[in-house]
Amino acid sequence: MKKTILSTAILLACSQAHAIDIPDIHPNIVEENGNLVFVKGDQKYPLQPVNTKYTIDQLVGNPVGTDKGIQFQFGDLNGRLYYGLIKHQDDPYPQPVFFKSFATIENGRANIDMSKMGGKYDFSGWEAQGHGALGYRVVTDDGTILYDGKIAFTGIGPFQVNPASVVEGPIVSLAKDGNFHNTVRISFDTLKDTTATVVAHNSGDDMKVHKFKASLPATHHEISLNGLMPDTVYSYTVKTSSCNNVYSESYTFKTAPSPGSKKSFVFAYSADSRGGMGGGERDIGTNAYIMKRVATLARFKNARFMQFTGDMINAYSTSVEQVKLEYRNWKRVIEPFAHHFPIVTAVGNHEGGVLHQFGEGKLWDYPPPIFIDRFPYETDSAEALFASQFVHPTNGPDSEDGAAYDPNPNQQDFPSYKENVFYYTYDNVAMVVLNTNYWYAPSLRVAQDSSNGGLHGYLMDKQLEWLETTLATLDADKNLDFVFVSPHTAVFPNGGHVMDDMWYYGNNERRPTVKHSPNGPNLVQQGIVEQRDKFLKILMQSKKVIAMLTADEHDFSWMRIDKNMNIYPDGWDKEDIRQTKAFRPIYQIHNGAAGAPYNAPEETLWSSHLRDFTTQYAVVFFHVKGSSLQMEVINPDTLGTILPLQPLSLSKH
Repeated sequence: MKKTILSTAILLACSQAHAIDIPDIHPNIVEENGNLVFVKGDQKYPLQPVNTKYTIDQLVGNPVGTDKGIQFQFGDLNGRLYYGLIKHQDDPYPQPVFFKSFATIENGRANIDMSKMGGKYDFSGWEAQGHGALGYRVVTDDGTILYDGKIAFTGIGPFQVNPASVVEGPIVSLAKDGNFHNTVRISFDTLKDTTATVVAHNSGDDMKVHKFKASLPATHHEISLNGLMPDTVYSYTVKTSSCNNVYSESYTFKTAPSPGSKKSFVFAYSADSRGGMGGGERDIGTNAYIMKRVATLARFKNARFMQFTGDMINAYSTSVEQVKLEYRNWKRVIEPFAHHFPIVTAVGNHEGGVLHQFGEGKLWDYPPPIFIDRFPYETDSAEALFASQFVHPTNGPDSEDGAAYDPNPNQQDFPSYKENVFYYTYDNVAMVVLNTNYWYAPSLRVAQDSSNGGLHGYLMDKQLEWLETTLATLDADKNLDFVFVSPHTAVFPNGGHVMDDMWYYGNNERRPTVKHSPNGPNLVQQGIVEQRDKFLKILMQSKKVIAMLTADEHDFSWMRIDKNMNIYPDGWDKEDIRQTKAFRPIYQIHNGAAGAPYNAPEETLWSSHLRDFTTQYAVVFFHVKGSSLQMEVINPDTLGTILPLQPLSLSKH
């Protein structure tokens, strides 16, 4: 049974105490005097209070209409509010055009005078229409960018803020089963509870109008558009309604070809856009400057989808609200382009860093405080938070429950894999997205056995079981020619993460810690190098897996893994998978160059296999032409070519 305690206000940063379950998988955590304490030997480490500096609700600013414009209230913040009109008509990628002046935020309050943006400055036509849309940017008095928001308004004086305003999205996503040829999901958030409808139609022979309605009023909407035609451009309109106020936005998307059509298409791959150096838009919890260029380039190259495998944001926070704000800022960056095509994300170690902290100090202290995945897992874990922020297929595994190390097979003891491990298909390509930072306890990276929890870079047993079954299914699908598998961490790191990822300098003792009692044995049997090999063997058993798309290290490189590559530390006394019959060539295509601080190359056992290592920002484009595949790499900042079209074939060097 889970242990239920009464939690204090300081524990959950709320005004009322309430019950919280301690998962059985954490035998070291107990309740003392209404607080959680981690007990290790004769030492006790209390749960640290959550410090949330800013929230989305605060920075949305509770906008209200006034006689002259819009008034905002941002708590006790002082700074500047930049603002500008958004024109949706005839602009497929609408964004605010900031006005030449700003509003001062004083003691949290700021006022926008709409008359300033009338007359010759009214490029959106709001005066004639009696309504419009406004974008705004919240900046502290020291110049730190906190938030980009958007609202709709009505009137020409007095003004009203439209409660049906779409404040996030709409974003185009894959169907729950991972297809995109006959079902598309549209997600968006509104300022207040609204009813919502999506209407879609094409201009081809079908000419059918599809109308889909959300079941209940809400602020978050995910609406599935079913029965669509493959390989077809659709116009769609999101319509919202609240308290007799209505609002709409219109965009387009193109469905995927029928499975196995073998049409020529391009898709994009990148990762690691967390905050970079240089200030301004380069560090708002994400590197918005480079990430916008990544998304712009992907759209310009007509990528039909983009896989983005982790470390979108900074995270590594005990505050769920802070992480939500960073997610919102990242999604705001990609939003103008995600109106039109899917940008599919994965969990990196930074997304996995939504944490409980026991004991004082910082993450990289030695010894560090104890950091574990937040619970309750159903609502507060890194996995649950990620799933709440993105719309992804639900065809992945359940959790690590049922593994040999599960403390109680009759209940859920681990976080869910829902929407953070999954696969999807597009024509003759399949993408399998993994979570190498599941149930993440980052203090294990520097202090083995400091707590129960998952290890950075480690693929746990139930996830690998699911992967093996899934690859067998994809292998049997005659419509598919290529399968890509995308874990965030590098399988063979080359610069910046040689000390961890799936290598840890070859230290096979590193593994997750799962103990059923405080002083019991670790029940995880396989070390990190063994588990890496298990992963590789599963991939190589598939005839269609051509490459691993990895990240975490902030650079671009690629390599062809074969039997001539040294992959073991000196004195390795376990199985050498290079000697097995199933061992075959496979690519590692690594791209963590979407804006995070760069990593330089390090000398490794496999350095001679490394190709085209660069610290330039990079987007990888895969050109699929039937049963042929080529790779191209472009710098999104300079538009310079890093790697011209390069054929990918496992039968050739």
